[in-house]
Amino acid sequence: MDMIVRTKDEVALGGLEDAPGFLLRMAQLKVYEQFFDQVGDHRIKPGEFSVLWVISCNPGIRQSLLGQRLLIKRAHMTKLIRALEEQGLVSRRIPDEDRRAVELSLTTKGRVAVETASQWFFAYEQSLGANLSAGERERLIALLKKFIGMKASGL
Repeated sequence: MDMIVRTKDEVALGGLEDAPGFLLRMAQLKVYEQFFDQVGDHRIKPGEFSVLWVISCNPGIRQSLLGQRLLIKRAHMTKLIRALEEQGLVSRRIPDEDRRAVELSLTTKGRVAVETASQWFFAYEQSLGANLSAGERERLIALLKKFIGMKASGL
């Protein structure tokens, strides 16, 4: 068996360098690191923004459907929505026709927060992949959508 000579700062990854799950996780960590370095002072996390944004695009969306679409577990979604409600960003309503359901909408404060956050959030998202050409970035997005089974208009 041939020995690979490495410097003391190199780490062999074995088969991990070709493992999609590992590479996606590393990419996620890099994206989060860049997010908190560049826009973390806005005090809103990517997941929180995603929830608020989707509610803004779908006023009255059922909490269960939102959780399904964003792949957020029920217990975590409940905790997140409670926190957003306590901050005055989201209102919950229980419809008369289905007392088990919860419909979500943004409050006035929530709409203002989303409008403000969307400006820096989407500017940040545009900056991701700065080391890729425009074509490579488009291809990466298309491949990620295909990988997760996202249609043109959503999951």
